[in-house]
Amino acid sequence: MAGKTYIVEHLDEELGPWSELEYLTIAKESNQAGAKFCLSSIPPSLTLPEALKTVPGFTADGRSVETLYADNKSRVCLLDPAATKELSPEDGETFDVFLFGGILGDDPPRDRTSELRKKGFEGRRLGPKQMTTDTAVRVTRLIVQEKIPLDKIPYVDNPELRINKNESTEMPFRYVKGENGQPIMPDGMVELIKKDSEKGFGDLF
Repeated sequence: MAGKTYIVEHLDEELGPWSELEYLTIAKESNQAGAKFCLSSIPPSLTLPEALKTVPGFTADGRSVETLYADNKSRVCLLDPAATKELSPEDGETFDVFLFGGILGDDPPRDRTSELRKKGFEGRRLGPKQMTTDTAVRVTRLIVQEKIPLDKIPYVDNPELRINKNESTEMPFRYVKGENGQPIMPDGMVELIKKDSEKGFGDLF
């Protein structure tokens, strides 16, 4: 099942530390799974971190997905919280490209996917819970490449992270449960959250 491409249409002028860790994780996991990862609509002013640019199979493109796949839009699946149909293993036969809009990890969610929805890509949903971008790509990959149905993937919802002995914070997202029973997060993410816990999450993205 090689040959899949995961695309995040980056809808921001900047790349925050949270997104940087997520994108690096997506790039590495995609490469390990024999897939490609692309950031589209990258503004010329945005400098991507070297660690990301050196991951095999990663590309950054200034063009939008609409332009990149103008001739074969039917092979692109938009992961859309408002879609009526859940993503299934069979969709791996129908689609080669899986598209994620902007920053999925907004809380509360802003419907940034609507911009892509208007462009006519067919949509699929990943259940009712809000996911971080790397989680959404991970779940999609498990479904379409490893053929695990959406409802058979183990999840952790709204995990509580201990900041210090007196303080903890609840993450308002769904994560994939790792073999150790803990939510799978990018390397360095817990430290970033702890460091920035006194700020609002809005500063992290």
